[in-house]
Amino acid sequence: MNCKRNIGLLLFLAALSLPIVPAQTRVSFPHPETWTASELAPYVGQTITFEQPVYVCNNYYSNLTVSLHRLMSPTNQELPASTAYHNLLTLNNKAMVQLTGLDDYHRMGEVFGELTVRVASTGTLTYVSHRSLAGTRADLQTVPSVDMRGTHNLLVCALNCEYYLVENLGTGYGPDNASQSAQQHEKIMDAIGRINADIYGFVEVEQGQAALRKLAQGLTAATGRHFTWIDDGGSASGSYVKVGYVYCSDAVKPFGELRSDNSGVANRKKMQAFEHLSTGERFIFSINHFKAKSGIATGADADQGDGQGIYNHARTIEAQSVVSQSAVAVNFYHDPDVLVMGDLNAYAMEDPITTLTRAGMTDLHRFFHADSSYSYTFHGEAGYLDHALCNDALLPQVTGMAAYHINSDEHDRYTYDKSSDRTMFRCSDHDPILVGLCLGANIIDQRIADASAAEVTISVEGSAPVIHYADGGFCSIYTLSGVFGL
Repeated sequence: MNCKRNIGLLLFLAALSLPIVPAQTRVSFPHPETWTASELAPYVGQTITFEQPVYVCNNYYSNLTVSLHRLMSPTNQELPASTAYHNLLTLNNKAMVQLTGLDDYHRMGEVFGELTVRVASTGTLTYVSHRSLAGTRADLQTVPSVDMRGTHNLLVCALNCEYYLVENLGTGYGPDNASQSAQQHEKIMDAIGRINADIYGFVEVEQGQAALRKLAQGLTAATGRHFTWIDDGGSASGSYVKVGYVYCSDAVKPFGELRSDNSGVANRKKMQAFEHLSTGERFIFSINHFKAKSGIATGADADQGDGQGIYNHARTIEAQSVVSQSAVAVNFYHDPDVLVMGDLNAYAMEDPITTLTRAGMTDLHRFFHADSSYSYTFHGEAGYLDHALCNDALLPQVTGMAAYHINSDEHDRYTYDKSSDRTMFRCSDHDPILVGLCLGANIIDQRIADASAAEVTISVEGSAPVIHYADGGFCSIYTLSGVFGL
């Protein structure tokens, strides 16, 4: 037998078994931040590789939708009913394209590099290959830093727990049975134990004391620190939920009595001052849950067609109440520092939030992250309903703010009632919001005093921007697609 002929035959058969890689065209689009699927028209029928990063927009259907930019909720970026709002609404509708053939799980916001696809039409791509750049579960094992312009001595966390119930189960809201309740608790504990904040403002927890008690006990067991809660004197009542506080008594103590504002929806707007044990400094923490965009509304609360949904009028009145109650609390607690957090059920540019910012509150999402921040996704559009704002007195003591994206980008198949998953991912439909405080310090003055030069310069070396003489400074660089770096 001819050995050379056998080897040639084997090589031929091996070649037949190799996958056929289609010819590829590498494509770069000039304006990814305003890209629309219509720009795929010249490539229909071809196999292309995107040179720019591609974002997963939605994972709630049988196939993914993707775009060259993350889709943001229009009223999170632009004033309701404005021309810019309508332009963004139109752009979002045109920017999504369906990606078929990729069966394994991918999160909303995940970024694909070198995505290679077959362009079936301007509305459909067939997956060939990619490499993951960012946004996977593995990228979220570390809690995001809140030390963007200094080192915090106090960490505050706000989290909507999505109907955290421990007693009144099976009402149609929250867990239906003890098994689901246990799994819900385990998932939430995995998240908040990992965060290990000093003070938590919880939203959508069962009224009464049992829910807050269980969370405090869980945190004590998970962290080895002692946690307790603020007793508001209420008792359990069906599946109704409230806002409440859990705090580490090793780090802080309540100062004065709890103040509850029951205008609008009761038990969902509260204020409490906390004193930092190591410094003796204190601040006022306002935790809130405004009226939701659901139900049936009439009159001023009906949908006005401006993107703000129903009950916008009611939420705006609630925001006005927070402003007035904050002024009262400053006198009541004898301290000027106010932090407002919670699920306000309104995006950044909607009336309730602009009511707060026009009253002098600083939106910490925008202060630290420009327009790239989000805590919630709806129909593939990202924005933040979960807010952190502070007044001018507290702002110089804020080291940073971050949303921990363990929930909003996840498919709800990972909730406690739909899977056996017991990790922190999708423990709620809202992301936890973290704020770092350095109470008693003026971070801005300190950093100016520590700066090594009066003039900061920026140059580009190769492809990387370099900031010179910025010791003690704080600088963020943004692109239209989001944060470039810190």
